[in-house]
Amino acid sequence: MNSGFAADARWFDPGIAGHNGAMTSTEQYDITVETVGADDEPTTTESPFSGLISRARSEVGHIEWRGWALVALANRIPAHNGVRVRTALLRRAGMTVGGGTAFGGRVRVVGMGVGLRSRITLGMNCWINDGCTFDASDDITLGNGVALGHEVMLLTSTHEIGPHFYRAGRSTNMPVEIGDGAWIGARSVVLPGVTIGRGAVVAAGSVVNRPVADNVLVAGVPARVVRSL
Repeated sequence: MNSGFAADARWFDPGIAGHNGAMTSTEQYDITVETVGADDEPTTTESPFSGLISRARSEVGHIEWRGWALVALANRIPAHNGVRVRTALLRRAGMTVGGGTAFGGRVRVVGMGVGLRSRITLGMNCWINDGCTFDASDDITLGNGVALGHEVMLLTSTHEIGPHFYRAGRSTNMPVEIGDGAWIGARSVVLPGVTIGRGAVVAAGSVVNRPVADNVLVAGVPARVVRSL
């Protein structure tokens, strides 16, 4: 669960702009308004719209536009086409991608803070299928030969349990690590702080909320060991 919605709600205040949040004709251009006081001396007052501009800068000023543009461009390539081009674009966007690793389709990079893509490290000869999500609020590390099925989610951010009137309490981040040769089945979810061992297999649709040992098959919600491999 991401706390970003709360920041968005605070960012927009309909009272700052014109009626129903629309800018008036003067607010489109004027940041300050000159008025005349009782003593006929001009005074300058700040337009309420300037507060909106300040908030907008604080919300988007940290965005690394070049990296996000490269990810967006990579995601415009149809799935299972242009694999080498897509992978090269994502590497240029800031991910650490080992030789022989390939992205088969779109990838979502989300999370809190700056430098998100630099927190993603993939070893050699990995395969990342279409629609996977990397929540890079904390480090995500994949070993060599790791395979992610369609729409796998690797999550590193969560919340502490808060009081009864708002249970999603303080945000907390924990890294995710996946060992060499592991295979994560389609639409599985790996939760914050989880380590998946070498050669492990996570069945499709599983939710992994605890460490997984080497060379075991886990399945279910929450994922439990089915057998050794």
